[in-house]
Amino acid sequence: MSNFFTNLASGNLNIATVIVWVLIATVLSMLGGAIGGILLAGKDIGYKFSAMLGGLFGPAGVIPAILLGLAVLNLFTNL
Repeated sequence: MSNFFTNLASGNLNIATVIVWVLIATVLSMLGGAIGGILLAGKDIGYKFSAMLGGLFGPAGVIPAILLGLAVLNLFTNL
């Protein structure tokens, strides 16, 4: 377990650290999407509904970007 945290902190990319980074990015993007949804459309369609929509659509753009970024980082570290 300490080896996993060492790899995570040092930036070594393997399948376990990639899964953890994608999960962290997904949770943060859902939180950001919910806050953005509340700010943009909270008064018009309701705060709960806009937060739910923002939370659902927030990760749609973030997950492919995170996967692409991790692939590019892995490519550059292995050159």
